[in-house]
Amino acid sequence: MSKTDVSRRGVLKTGAIAGAGVALPTIFTASSAAAFTNEPTGSTVTLGFNVPQTGPYADEGADELRAYQLAVEHLNGGGDGGMMNTFSSKVLNGSGILGKEVKFVTGDTQTKSDAARASAKSMIEKDGAVMITGGSSSGVAIAVQGLCQEAGVIFMAGLTHSNDTTGKDKKANGFRHFFNGYMSGAALAPVLKNLYGTDRNAYHLTADYTWGWTQEESIAAATEALGWNTVNKVRTPLAATDFSSYIAPVLNSGADVLVLNHYGGNMVNSLTNAVQFGLREKVVNGKNFEIVVPLYSRLMAKGAGANVKGIHGSTNWHWSLQDEGSQAFVRSFGSKYGFPPSQAAHTVYCQTLLYADAVERAGSFSPCAVVEALEGFEFDGLGNGKTLYRAEDHQCFKDVLVVRGKENPTSEFDLLEVVEVTPAEQVTYAPDHPMFAGGALGTCNNGA
Repeated sequence: MSKTDVSRRGVLKTGAIAGAGVALPTIFTASSAAAFTNEPTGSTVTLGFNVPQTGPYADEGADELRAYQLAVEHLNGGGDGGMMNTFSSKVLNGSGILGKEVKFVTGDTQTKSDAARASAKSMIEKDGAVMITGGSSSGVAIAVQGLCQEAGVIFMAGLTHSNDTTGKDKKANGFRHFFNGYMSGAALAPVLKNLYGTDRNAYHLTADYTWGWTQEESIAAATEALGWNTVNKVRTPLAATDFSSYIAPVLNSGADVLVLNHYGGNMVNSLTNAVQFGLREKVVNGKNFEIVVPLYSRLMAKGAGANVKGIHGSTNWHWSLQDEGSQAFVRSFGSKYGFPPSQAAHTVYCQTLLYADAVERAGSFSPCAVVEALEGFEFDGLGNGKTLYRAEDHQCFKDVLVVRGKENPTSEFDLLEVVEVTPAEQVTYAPDHPMFAGGALGTCNNGA
């Protein structure tokens, strides 16, 4: 397909390379006359949306794509404008980005780091993407963030909850709007203390990759500070679909709390197995057995059905929030797709607008100009209250929600309820916090 065809259709799926699942050499080339990698020279600008369209996080990826398409529509002047109308920064006006019509290409990360890097590389080198965004796995996010740093393009992370993304693996060209494992622990611990007390024995099942490791570390540290005892920590493969063999040992462990450091389809399956084993009806150590899901989403709740009732966790955003920005997004997304958006959709929509806004404020697509515009940027109106993109690590700091599965949902979408809005100051940590130590942000890379 020619570049003309790409421009005409607006979207090209880079499936041939993205689907190969083979890590490609990271050698980038650009014209010596170009000021930076993929500097837009015509009437359009291309963004790369790299999401899991297959694999355990595919449901999240599908909702991300919906939100990306909505964001492009709004940037180009279509639809009702969504959060562009509530965003505290007022430089976006529906005329594209710097007057250029926004086009996009897509790739399938497959929830695999090598496939995600391959598809991102293709979008940069073959399709001329000036920014890459997306993903629902921290392993993917860290891999693609590193590649974008090498290539000289901006990476606006999608769903990535590992502390490492803006910790030891942070990069100057990468930015994260989503919260992280430390923030989940800081928000959940006081709620768990009030609900279950300080004398508990916790058993952890943990997805065996960077997100699971740092989520486990964060929630264990937060609960142990309350007085809880950690009985065991067991790692599970990301590709696992049946967790029965991991649930069975919990029964005789002496634990009275099961912490599921799982996400997406993994959480749906492990929670379902736990309920099938009767854990929720057990009484251990004279206490009702409890299950905690540190990172929650509406899509996971839908997949797990009635099993989520009464189970607590944290989330980045929820469609029931009543602030002006959240409701504007819910109306816009719901009008287009017929159902409310997930936190995955909200996160990537915000990231797209934040990138476009930074370009407009900088007056340039140059990665280093965008970095300067985003570092230390304070904003409001995007659904999480007042938010700061911290310069030291490119992490957003904002309110975090503690939620639980609703006992009496009124619809297939009304599955979670917000029980606590944790203020940003309670989940804020120093840039040199031990859980985020190692690595260096480095300097921005313009590529060419």
